[in-house]
Amino acid sequence: MSTAPHDHGDASAALREFREFRERMNAEILAENNLVVNRFFNLDGRAYEAGALDVKTKELMGLVASLVLRCDDCVTYHLVRCAEEGATRAEIFETCSIGLLVGGSIVIPHLRRAVDRWSELERARNA
Repeated sequence: MSTAPHDHGDASAALREFREFRERMNAEILAENNLVVNRFFNLDGRAYEAGALDVKTKELMGLVASLVLRCDDCVTYHLVRCAEEGATRAEIFETCSIGLLVGGSIVIPHLRRAVDRWSELERARNA
């Protein structure tokens, strides 16, 4: 029996549920055709494209910002993207250490959930 706070039985199901909710809600939001919202979503997407920095580095930076801002949904999103970009466990922990240093002890609960989520991603990847 798992004692993980995010234990949903099947890690891939929990991640699938997160992704489906995010995609469904983004579609609903964008369907409103609000100029400011649509432009912001576009800018957010374009900012993470490769440029002087590669995509993985930008996603790791997004993870730091998400930890400091204490946004668990954002942390999950960037962890998923980091996994897709081939980040290693060591890279994730080093990145999280920067988030903890910048954000202070208030980040610790979010760090716990981030590590739990990363472990889910690793289990899903190795399944």
